[in-house]
Amino acid sequence: MQILRERPDQPEVVALLDELDRYLASLYAPEDNHILDLQALLAPEVSFFVARQGAQIVATGAVRSLPGEPATDGQSYGEIKRMMVLPSCRGQGIGWRMLAALEAELRSAGIGLALLETGSDQHAAVALYERCGFVQRAPFGGYPDNGLSLFYAKAL
Repeated sequence: MQILRERPDQPEVVALLDELDRYLASLYAPEDNHILDLQALLAPEVSFFVARQGAQIVATGAVRSLPGEPATDGQSYGEIKRMMVLPSCRGQGIGWRMLAALEAELRSAGIGLALLETGSDQHAAVALYERCGFVQRAPFGGYPDNGLSLFYAKAL
């Protein structure tokens, strides 16, 4: 398996992101989904990665570099976004390898803090983040404290 920085606007990636969007829409109301759309994923402050097994894309992940804000005591951070592993490929360690690649990207950019928001009903994702050293924290980035979102941080 290889994890590579690639463009998110490839048809196979778009199909995977659409699958992720449908899954999230089955769990949460539209106003409770905090999704970066394709245009936002193409922004210069976003690094988008895919995991490939052979030619098949089996996972995605992105980091968005953001300046400090009051919720981070002015510390700049990278926000983990658009994490997904194909259901048929889960349980193979792909998720933690994707997170490791995203963290390495942040470190190489001189960013020492990774933050993320995930839904409380995404139990496998929550378990992955906690196994990888993320700890719960207060909301950041203007996210509402809606009772459905969980917020996590990891010092890199």
